[in-house]
Amino acid sequence: MSDIVVFGAGGTAGSRIAVEAFNRGHRVVAAVRRPEATSYLPAGIRVVTGDATSERSVRELAPAADALVVAIGGGDHSLWSDAVRALLGALRDMPAAPRVIHVGGGATLLTPAGTRLLDEPDFPAQYRDAALGQAAALDLYRSSADGVSWTYLSPPPLEFHPGERTGRYRTGTDHPVVDAEGRSVLSYEDLAVAVVDEIERPRHQNMRFTAGY
Repeated sequence: MSDIVVFGAGGTAGSRIAVEAFNRGHRVVAAVRRPEATSYLPAGIRVVTGDATSERSVRELAPAADALVVAIGGGDHSLWSDAVRALLGALRDMPAAPRVIHVGGGATLLTPAGTRLLDEPDFPAQYRDAALGQAAALDLYRSSADGVSWTYLSPPPLEFHPGERTGRYRTGTDHPVVDAEGRSVLSYEDLAVAVVDEIERPRHQNMRFTAGY
């Protein structure tokens, strides 16, 4: 049993991660900006006010945790890099600091030619701001996370929706995981499975990975 803090547990990904971890016997703290909006979470999940972009908030919640999950969304493109800076600032010198599992963006994955999907000419303009924000967060982990154990999980870049929990998926590193038809697909429910599996059996420490069917 692990103690897991989920920042963004009121969102589509975070709520599923919190429930998946709780259902597997872990002690879960849902850290959200508006606790009153999380009444749908199981009663056994403790809900607290928390903000991944606040170093003070991270310092308050991290000492009792084995893992911090960052599954935040909304806001402008600086949201995710602000969160990484707060996390690294709080955890870098903390004895026995928890691992960080960051649910990132699929647009940072690479094409067969080795370029980022977000840099392709036909990348949708409406998603560019968020994609650049998640790319900046990944760059910060890779360049500035000395002494902090982190994992960045990219979902499929396009076909990533609420759906069925199958409990199965395949993993890759920097390129989308595709099926026999060339599609990269995953449900939010199975993303949650992949996150909790990574907490229980670490396989991607200090690196990015992705998942798909």
